[in-house]
Amino acid sequence: MRALVKKYPEHGIWMDDVPEPECDTNDVKIRVTHSAICGTDLHIYKWDEWAKKTLKLPLIIGHEFCGVVEEIGPGVTHYKKGQRVSGEGHITCGNCRNCRAGKRHLCQKSIGIGIQRSGAFAEYLVIPESNVWPLHDDIPSEIAAFFDPFGNAVHTSLSYEMVGEDVLITGAGPIGLMSIAICNFVGARNVVITDKNKYRLELAKKMGASKAIDITKYSISEFYPQLNMTSGFDIGLEMSGNPKAFSSMLEHMYHGANIALLGLLPDSTKINWDNIIFKGLNVKGYMEGRCMKHGIK
Repeated sequence: MRALVKKYPEHGIWMDDVPEPECDTNDVKIRVTHSAICGTDLHIYKWDEWAKKTLKLPLIIGHEFCGVVEEIGPGVTHYKKGQRVSGEGHITCGNCRNCRAGKRHLCQKSIGIGIQRSGAFAEYLVIPESNVWPLHDDIPSEIAAFFDPFGNAVHTSLSYEMVGEDVLITGAGPIGLMSIAICNFVGARNVVITDKNKYRLELAKKMGASKAIDITKYSISEFYPQLNMTSGFDIGLEMSGNPKAFSSMLEHMYHGANIALLGLLPDSTKINWDNIIFKGLNVKGYMEGRCMKHGIK
C-alpha cells in the first residue's frame, strides 16, 4: 500500500510503498478515507528537537483520520465491515496502575499512533477495537477526521470551571480556535485569544472570540476596559508552544488563576516563577491521550 513515511532523520516526508497491515484477534482494519494534519505532524516533518528525541525511524505518520472498516479480527464484537469509524490515537496498556483505576488517559505506557507505531497517512490502518469510535451518519467525514484535536480542545478547555470567567487563549491554531467555541458554549464571560497571524485572528473572530489580539501590535491589558475587566484573566489556555506567549500569559493572569498547558514548549523556555508563586497560579500539564470521547459527546 502507499503511505507517507518519515524515512530519514531530516526535513521532509516521503511517499513510499509499504506492507499492508494485518489484523490480530482484537484489531480492526480501517480503510482510511479522510485525514487531517496535526501540529505534531509538522514537528515530525521539520524534524525538530521534539521529533528527534521521540521518534524511531522509519515510521508511517498521521493520527487524525476517519474511514471505513475493511476487516475485523475474530475477537471483535462491536464493529462490522463497511461501518464508518474514526479512532483514538493513543493505545494504552490496560494493566498499569492508572489504567486499572479508570484513568487510561494517564497511562505511563501509552503508545501514539503515527508517533510510536504506524499511523494513518496510509491506505489502511490497524488499531485495537477499544480505540475505534463509530461515526453517526449526520457527521461529515471532513469533520470526523479531526475528532482527535477537537477532543483535545474540549478536554483542555474543560480543565477548570468556566462559567462567568475571563479566559485567555494563546495561539489561534486549530485547537485554539475550537476552544473559543467551547469556552463560549459552557458560559465563559470573555474569551480573548492572541496570535500574530492575521488570517487566524480573523477566523478567531468568526469563532466568537471577544477579542482577537495581534500580539505584535497591541498589549493585552489595553483591551481590559472594553472587556469590563479591571485586572487579569481567571483561566489561561496555552495552545501555542511559544515561550513568549506563555510568558505573556503568566503576566496577564489574575491572582489564583488556573492555566492549562497544551502547546509543546521548547526545553529552552524561561519561566518567571515569581508570577506563578506570588500570584498563586495553578498550572496544569495537559495529558492528551484518550480524550476523543469528550469531543464526540
